[in-house]
Amino acid sequence: MDTPPNMTEVENTPVATTEPEATTDANITLQVKGVTKRFGPRAAVDNLSFEVRMGEVVGFLGPNGAGKTTTMRMLTSFYTPDSGTLLVNGVDTQESDIETRRSIGYLPENNPLYGDLLVKEYLSFVADLRRMPKSERRENTERTVQETGLEEVFYRPINQLSKGYKQRVGLAQAILHHPSILIMDEPTEGLDPNQRMTIRDLISSLGKERTVMLSTHVMQEVEASCERVLMIARGRLVADSLVTDLLKDGQGLRTVHVEVEGDEVESGLKGINGIDGITREDPVDGRKRYTLSVAQDVDPRPEIFQVAKSRNWVLWELHEDAANLEDVFHRLTAEGQNE
Repeated sequence: MDTPPNMTEVENTPVATTEPEATTDANITLQVKGVTKRFGPRAAVDNLSFEVRMGEVVGFLGPNGAGKTTTMRMLTSFYTPDSGTLLVNGVDTQESDIETRRSIGYLPENNPLYGDLLVKEYLSFVADLRRMPKSERRENTERTVQETGLEEVFYRPINQLSKGYKQRVGLAQAILHHPSILIMDEPTEGLDPNQRMTIRDLISSLGKERTVMLSTHVMQEVEASCERVLMIARGRLVADSLVTDLLKDGQGLRTVHVEVEGDEVESGLKGINGIDGITREDPVDGRKRYTLSVAQDVDPRPEIFQVAKSRNWVLWELHEDAANLEDVFHRLTAEGQNE
């Protein structure tokens, strides 16, 4: 009977910084140049262009039907573009799709698995499909099982695993051949919050030594795992930015909430610098509640506190809504839909 493989330690290489150095052609792993893909009269992807650099963890975002999955399927050579060029490590996917596929690990949204196989058998089957030399199989399997945390279920049938472990098996098949690029389409779909957190941490660790492109509808995962965002709507690029810069730009969307007891509250708030608008909310137990629209470069909360103190107001609540990626996503994709 086989014994479980001895798991070797994986060396951790530094994570790419949020402001990469000036790029050259050698460190651009994915290039999409003016790509269009139509299904009948509808353009699923419309003249799309972007680049992904070596070592980046990139969130690929967009509403349903925006063209995310179609773009990923073209990058992985499941689809061919109607026009434009896709390069993987500088190689055209249409001229040498076998070579470009070797560079990519792909986890599709539906994560197709053979449930009647043991995890060990399934990974061996994937190694066969990849025509992996026997000299590499044991080392790659040891490394992959350790990276994805499959030691405890290595000899269990896949159909007996939880959804979280099945996603780990899907990730394992994607990285078994140790690709330089990992593309994942909704890797946490259908998972509970605890499973999402586990897979999110796993994705972050996988991004330490390879380029990762991640499509998801869960903005918290992007904020936690990705350093850069590509956002599309109706098949067109509407944003390409570092996550930190998108959130900074989103500060213009911020609001401040006030709940207070006192007299002449609205007139007092109107005189405070940086407040662009005041919306009266329904009172609670006689307390007045307001939502304030705030200028991007001003924080009015200290002055609100001073005014409340001088006018003998009782402050029950005073807090600012921090900008989040979901707000920015809604604004940018809505603009894209309107176009």
